[in-house]
Amino acid sequence: MAIKPNRLNKGDTVAVIAPASPPNKENLKRGLAFIAELGLNYKLGKSLYEEYGYLAGDDHARLEDLHEMFLDDEVNAIICAGGGYGTARIASSIDYKLIEKHPKIFWGYSDITFLHTAIRQKTGLITFHGPMLASDIGKEGAHPLSKETFRQLFQPAELRYGLDLSQIEELVRGAAEGPLVGGNLSLLTSSMGTPFEIDTKGKILLIEDINEEPRAVDRMLNQLYMAGKLQEATGIILGDFNNCVPERDLSLSLDEVIEHYIKLAGRPALKGFKMGHCAPHIGVPLGAAARMDTETKHLFVESGIN
Repeated sequence: MAIKPNRLNKGDTVAVIAPASPPNKENLKRGLAFIAELGLNYKLGKSLYEEYGYLAGDDHARLEDLHEMFLDDEVNAIICAGGGYGTARIASSIDYKLIEKHPKIFWGYSDITFLHTAIRQKTGLITFHGPMLASDIGKEGAHPLSKETFRQLFQPAELRYGLDLSQIEELVRGAAEGPLVGGNLSLLTSSMGTPFEIDTKGKILLIEDINEEPRAVDRMLNQLYMAGKLQEATGIILGDFNNCVPERDLSLSLDEVIEHYIKLAGRPALKGFKMGHCAPHIGVPLGAAARMDTETKHLFVESGIN
């Protein structure tokens, strides 16, 4: 049973944490100003500015921030500053009962995909795959639509994604419905064989990635295909694959790789969605009921909030 977190209201407090890598400080500063522009207050995680190699503090510190912010009744939402690497390191130590007892908005993408999958499958909480404060919103010239996508946290409304937002193309014809799940391909693949392995059965699967050669995308899609994850989905949504270009002369193209596996899976599929490491980046609630139609080239997702 899906759990929808409560909506935000002006004057509410959001927590900002870095459960993976250290965020860019200048970008984060601008991102925090955006939070204030939304009429929200913010509380910062203790490890937000820590640097432990490629991690924003050691595993205990980042885990403690996550737990404290879910437990804090003054906090209405948790927004990740950025991704990078590190969330899978803490997944086995998370108190999922605590999260289930204190459900609230949780927002991020990229490496945060591992937490989206783990939290949803352990608690039923709907979480949000969307642009982050340092990685996206705080960059110079951040896209207005990336900022606008946060409005879905204030007012329940069905998300409608069609050709007015980007050039959507049909890969496999058909219509599908089911909860929307997924996120970053690398993180979905790294969940395989763990207690947090992505469950795609009866669901619409979203996939995106960045800086991966076509042969790396091939390897990961092949693993998901051999594990039955692509075939078990009711439909497949392809987000942005930023800078996924060959680094060698002899290579298949990204499109050739994607089309090979998507057509093998034989599930209704659309590509071209501005979801992932791109601008604009349209946020979507993961775990919310969704439906897609390749004839009209539309994706509809139920509101992720109460």
